Amino acid sequence: MPHAPVPTPRRRSFLVPLSAALALATGMGTWYALAGGDHLTAPAPNPAPGSVAAAKSLHLPWPTEGQASVEVEGIGSLGTRGEQRPVPIASVTKVMTAYVILRAHPMRTGAPGAAITADEQAANESYSSVETTAPVLAGRTYTQRLLLELMMVPSGNNIARLLARWDAGGEQAFVAKMNETAAALGMDRTTYTGVSGMETSTRSTATDQLKLARAAMKDPAFREIVATRTVEAPGADVTFRNTNKLLGRDGVIGLKTGSSTPAGGNLVWASTQKIAGTPRLILGVVLHQRAGTTPTEGSAAAHEASRALITEIRATLPDALSHASRT
Repeated sequence: MPHAPVPTPRRRSFLVPLSAALALATGMGTWYALAGGDHLTAPAPNPAPGSVAAAKSLHLPWPTEGQASVEVEGIGSLGTRGEQRPVPIASVTKVMTAYVILRAHPMRTGAPGAAITADEQAANESYSSVETTAPVLAGRTYTQRLLLELMMVPSGNNIARLLARWDAGGEQAFVAKMNETAAALGMDRTTYTGVSGMETSTRSTATDQLKLARAAMKDPAFREIVATRTVEAPGADVTFRNTNKLLGRDGVIGLKTGSSTPAGGNLVWASTQKIAGTPRLILGVVLHQRAGTTPTEGSAAAHEASRALITEIRATLPDALSHASRT
């Protein structure tokens, strides 16, 4: 993303509450709702016969350009639109960066994670007129959680590169890990050439990014980070707002924006919806909106296209599935 985020007045950072306090049962791929205390209720039931067909029959307001893909946890795909050819994805790249970091350095929910010292390069890249950055001071130690927030919330490119060097010793070694992870997830139309998304040669598709979103949202620490509305940069007296303008509306609990002139506007989003009393996670990816225009125009188009999809799905999916379960 080429433009630096606009800082807002100093505020303490906080998290958007996860709808219905969702928690994932490891290995099950099914969402559970927390009852009182720390006890899990029964797992979400399998969709009734005909539910998948009913979900796919929804008349969704798909974007007229670019590409998009949507699915519901425990139910399946709601469809894909647009030619699934690899396109630049800008800062959506950071979803993979965060996923690889958390796989190598797991964090408990609410925990600070590892201690990481900012190097001279990250500090020197803190302020830029050509890319989005977040301020850090050379020699200062930051928590892993804070750096992940500074990378995902205001989309700090310098932070992505710092985390890559910390984890793998160099950015290219980390990029190799990103591509290995993509291959393991079946993202066969994705190529990462950098860790921040500045490189237009980093390319992917909506369906591939949906595979990554599905895997990443199984990590409770990742869910907390992408649900963070604001983050404060210590020592800089500045607080940044999340670039995802849908966050906190219509059940949206994440995930990541990305925009540039070549990539257009891109948004990977996650929303929750209670269906027949069971919380379900809805995941969507919208890519390549208004490519060739300004990052601002592209981002606005991606947000609008995503908002239209989320609104329609939340309004019509419960009734469609209820009807399917009765037939």
